[in-house]
Amino acid sequence: MSPTRRGVRGRRCGAVLLAAVLAGGATGCGSGSGAPPAPGAPGTTAVPSAPRDDPRPGQVLVRVTVTGGFAGVRNRLVVHRDGAWTVISGDKPPRTGRQTPAEAAELRAALEDPAFALVPARPTGRPIADGFQYEVAYRHRVVVAGDGERPPALQRVFDALPEGGPPTSP
Repeated sequence: MSPTRRGVRGRRCGAVLLAAVLAGGATGCGSGSGAPPAPGAPGTTAVPSAPRDDPRPGQVLVRVTVTGGFAGVRNRLVVHRDGAWTVISGDKPPRTGRQTPAEAAELRAALEDPAFALVPARPTGRPIADGFQYEVAYRHRVVVAGDGERPPALQRVFDALPEGGPPTSP
């Protein structure tokens, strides 16, 4: 093989190797059988699993993170498509529950409301001292709002959340 051909093949195998390593598969470059090593075999690394309290993105309907306030909270509420929800507040044990089918439908309707799509992605007003900041992640969109900045469509989402709204207790 000529040096030029070998250089092209080397770059191509390098790209294939990088993609395979990232995907956890075999490369097909170089010698060997081309079969991926067995899980746990020497020289392999296990892919970390997702944390228990943060399910795969396809299962999550909405994620609300609340930060700030006088006590400096950082709380997270995750609501799943089936209405199951989890609140994580500091180092306290997670609280869980499940919305009724009607409550889950109300939350989905509030999130899918065209008016919610028009809520500004970032706060537009002045921050309130010791106020809360709310980050609402729905599908591929994140809306950040502060206390005092609740357009009606965002308030409708807050009203449909489990436990009466975003988790603000420390």
